[in-house]
Amino acid sequence: MKPATGAPRVDVTTPTDSLGMQAATLDLPNQIERSAVEARQLTGLPSASEIDQVVVLGMGGSGIAGDIVEAIAGPQMKLPIVVSKGYECPNFVGSRTFVLVASFSGETEETLEAASTAHDRGAQLCAVSCGGTLARLVEEWSGIFHQVDPAIPMPRCAVGAMSIPLLYAFNHMGLISGVEEQIEDAVTTLRLRCAAIREGADISKQVAVEIDSGTALIYGGGKIGEVAAARFKNQINENSKSPAFFNSLPEMCHNEMAGWGTVESLNDVNLVPVHLRHSYEHPRLSERFQFNETLVTQGSSDITEVRAQGQTPLAQLFDLILVGDQTSLELAALHGQDPGPIDVLTELKQQLGR
Repeated sequence: MKPATGAPRVDVTTPTDSLGMQAATLDLPNQIERSAVEARQLTGLPSASEIDQVVVLGMGGSGIAGDIVEAIAGPQMKLPIVVSKGYECPNFVGSRTFVLVASFSGETEETLEAASTAHDRGAQLCAVSCGGTLARLVEEWSGIFHQVDPAIPMPRCAVGAMSIPLLYAFNHMGLISGVEEQIEDAVTTLRLRCAAIREGADISKQVAVEIDSGTALIYGGGKIGEVAAARFKNQINENSKSPAFFNSLPEMCHNEMAGWGTVESLNDVNLVPVHLRHSYEHPRLSERFQFNETLVTQGSSDITEVRAQGQTPLAQLFDLILVGDQTSLELAALHGQDPGPIDVLTELKQQLGR
């Protein structure tokens, strides 16, 4: 296993960063801090006694906010929380459902349709967005609207701005507690990580060099690890324009692990496994990670391990997110890619518009 600290300093040639993705990434602790201040002003929220379930609607870089909220708030909540990504609104949604709508642009086609269905069914809505069509609809619906800073260059750079208001909403409603303390720990932890990145001594450089032209295969444990691994994979896709895959433990131990039995070497398929570890895993997951490492290294492929810093679940999740974000930028530099624009998604939207 490759160590998670003491990564060698590696100089890479940084290509054009036309949208300022690196600066936005290093601004994450400040973004979270600003969002916390703004979210304290949320009003008009229902009380916990007025709802039976919570649904979060969102896609892509905005939808990850729902995953973060589910991972952090889910273990505390006595009400079910469902994250729904797509055109469909869950059929159980009704007048006693609190629906949070996350769309950075306010123009996400799938989210707008699902939110409209939720409104038609009488749901109580709260939207987090820069504005756009979603802001207009929520005003018409007399819902709750939280404004996100439109200066953030891309939805995937707004991970703090999109998720922190949702957590604060739950805290205000009495569904969870301790949000302030977790945010404070997250900000402190992320500032330390950003300092290491600026010094060129962070694990993200090592992980990027290990992946290089290979395909990252990212594993996380439990809900926190699963969300971090999914975000890691998505950032590699969007920032470095490279393929990547993820899975979570213990689920992969019941299926994907069997696939390594027929692969003599992961090098033959150019896969680079990465383990994301945190302090809130179920105790039994440690043995499963160890077994997976043994299985993979028999194929002559080392595993790179990243261990989360921080004391609280939110801090550790955001720390793993920041490592993944920075690794994707390091990969973009190695590949000579501008991490900002995503031409293929722009082309898709234009085609759908036609």
